[in-house]
Amino acid sequence: MAQMIRIKLVRSPIGRPEKHRKILQALGLTRLQKEVTLPAIPQVVGAVKKVYHLVQVTEA
Repeated sequence: MAQMIRIKLVRSPIGRPEKHRKILQALGLTRLQKEVTLPAIPQVVGAVKKVYHLVQVTEA
């Protein structure tokens, strides 16, 4: 099983590009302070890198 990472939305996507908002929605981050735990597969890690300035990432 892949290593898990915990992703928390800490900054608002308001005023950000539509692409960033869609990435957050795809990750399951729909409101501030929401946390999701996802596997650290390349697709998820790549999406997190695109919105790294909006989220906080920790190992689960």
